[in-house]
Amino acid sequence: MSPAARNPERDRGRVRIPADFERPDKLLAGLTARQLAILAVAAVILWAGYAATRHLVPVAAYGAVALPIGAIAATLALGKMEGTGADRWVAAAWRHHRSPRRLVPAPDGVQPPPAFLGVPAGPLPAPLRLPIGEVAADGIVNLAGDGLALLCRASAVTFSLRTPVEQEALVAGFARFLNSLAEPVQILVRAEPVDLTPTIDALLDIAPGLPHPALEAAARGHAQFLADLAAHRDLLRREVLVVLRQPAGNSGAGKDAAGRLQRRAAEATAALGAAGVALTVLDGPAAAACLTRALDPAAPSRSGMAGHDGPVATTRPATTASTASTEKGAEP
Repeated sequence: MSPAARNPERDRGRVRIPADFERPDKLLAGLTARQLAILAVAAVILWAGYAATRHLVPVAAYGAVALPIGAIAATLALGKMEGTGADRWVAAAWRHHRSPRRLVPAPDGVQPPPAFLGVPAGPLPAPLRLPIGEVAADGIVNLAGDGLALLCRASAVTFSLRTPVEQEALVAGFARFLNSLAEPVQILVRAEPVDLTPTIDALLDIAPGLPHPALEAAARGHAQFLADLAAHRDLLRREVLVVLRQPAGNSGAGKDAAGRLQRRAAEATAALGAAGVALTVLDGPAAAACLTRALDPAAPSRSGMAGHDGPVATTRPATTASTASTEKGAEP
């Protein structure tokens, strides 16, 4: 029997929050306001068309035209594609179709070629707008006009191995952290490929210098085990990040915005420490390296490819970059 079952008075002031709290409210017949709006607009259009043409067009002919329109409206309202509503998916596809295909880094805009060259300009590329402006030495990330952000690396907690009393204490500590939030915070769990080659090379290098032949054999055996593991499995490393944001429109997003982020990081470190989570604020080089890996997780690590106080860019073309898996939330 759990402690909550033995102590019902303890849970009297608690309220259960469903995990799908971001799901839109259903207003009528299990349909959301967006779905009802799409169906209502389609119904009004079809009724208006029938009222305007009922004396000119036979009902069967009008039904043959109205049936596909109704089916399209129903598909947009009720259909889903990869977890996204069909209407949103179609809108995103239309925006993608209308967006430019050629983008170049041009902060001051793309200028046409000089007229004295006598060469037709043709379609000009559009300026490439990166989401990140620069990364300062203290780890503050400039979001190119959208405010500032600070990246923190969080440790994982073996929640399932704790006792019920310990689990309750961890959840309570994490709940206190969530209840204290007054500014945007993102909890991100990302996975990226792991390259064991440096570890294998290090084991093989130190193996001959070990003081006993058995230790050398164990080091070489472990290196062979890692090599076989990397050859037969896709190895991933999980990283938990807590991103503190200071939007540009907030009252504190001025010259003191960086200081506010640092103070919020200190408060988050203390609050999450009560939940057993160790929070480490990333400095400039560490934050730049983290962002570079997020933009191109399959790229090998390279020293100096993304320093602080400068823009962070991918190290390979986007067509060859793989996407890191992310989630919106993490267990405390």
